[in-house]
Amino acid sequence: MKSKIKLGLFLFFLGFLGVLTMLTMTIPLKDLPEQFTQFSPITIKLLILVNPTIMLIIAVLVGTILYDKVNLTVPTISSLLKIDSSQTIKFPQQLKYGVLLGLLAGILIVLFTSVFGAVIPQEFELLNNKMQPTLLARFGYGGLTEELLLRFGFMTLVVWIASKLTKKLNSPIYWIGIVTSTILFAIGHFPVVYASVTHPSLVLLTYILIGNSIAGLVCGWLYWKKGLEAAFIAHIFAHVAMVLGGLLQN
Repeated sequence: MKSKIKLGLFLFFLGFLGVLTMLTMTIPLKDLPEQFTQFSPITIKLLILVNPTIMLIIAVLVGTILYDKVNLTVPTISSLLKIDSSQTIKFPQQLKYGVLLGLLAGILIVLFTSVFGAVIPQEFELLNNKMQPTLLARFGYGGLTEELLLRFGFMTLVVWIASKLTKKLNSPIYWIGIVTSTILFAIGHFPVVYASVTHPSLVLLTYILIGNSIAGLVCGWLYWKKGLEAAFIAHIFAHVAMVLGGLLQN
């Protein structure tokens, strides 16, 4: 129990650092509801951190309780915290798979974006004007916090529930968790889309759904096969490829 508390606290600290990187983003104050106008910009930013922090607490709590019950791993961090040094998956292997598959996912997203951007350029321009996360937020909130929320928390929960319902823990059960968490991640971008584009087309929503699913499937598979840290690395390097791709296109 003490080891799980130690792991949970460390992962929460890591995820909360990611939440704090949202402070580096510019908040378009004119688009906020009227009740927020009484607050200063820094207060608004701090208020925006409340929901992801609460979700992070829940995700880390759920993940910490259940991850080892469904044979999912956090090998490098567990070893560093001296919780479990018997893991067969080592960090160099996680790094290799995370970097290579993350870059591949990012390149695919860049190519996918180029195709859809040519079809609906006006909607893409509106979307890009509103969605401008900083590099720190991409790596911190995207690479760490989102993986804790969706993979460590939600995917672990789905795999555990599916295994209990079917009395099995095989590849299809893990894929149920991977696909479900991936779809949730993609749909989670819809509110930002509707806030940016008044009447988003089906083409734009399809792009958001498929484009955000590419990295989700990769990160989910890596969490299953190579441990949570590999998913962190892949998510970060997907953003590296996307940022570099965006620079090359401009």
